[in-house]
Amino acid sequence: AVEGTELLQKLYNLLEAKGFQTRLEGVALLLDLCKTSPQLISTNIVQIFDYFVLRIADSHKRVKQRALDVLAEITGILEDALSPVIIPLVEGITKNLNSKDPGVHAA
Repeated sequence: AVEGTELLQKLYNLLEAKGFQTRLEGVALLLDLCKTSPQLISTNIVQIFDYFVLRIADSHKRVKQRALDVLAEITGILEDALSPVIIPLVEGITKNLNSKDPGVHAA
């Protein structure tokens, strides 16, 4: 339990960091945790996605694009666990539909 708490705190810190490269690390860590510890992510989904949804609307296009790509990948892993966060996710995704950046729009 302590290891899970430490991992989650590290994830939160990375996802809310000032530097875009650090935020990218947070997005990568979320993907890794979804693959290796889906139960930890599922149990804490609302708190995690409070931070992650911000990355879907990130001001830096590389972070935004990577977050959208990761979201597509983790949707298949988490499936039903996403139910409590589906509305903020849809709102975040919708904001990117009109993106002028072709990479973001495609993601």
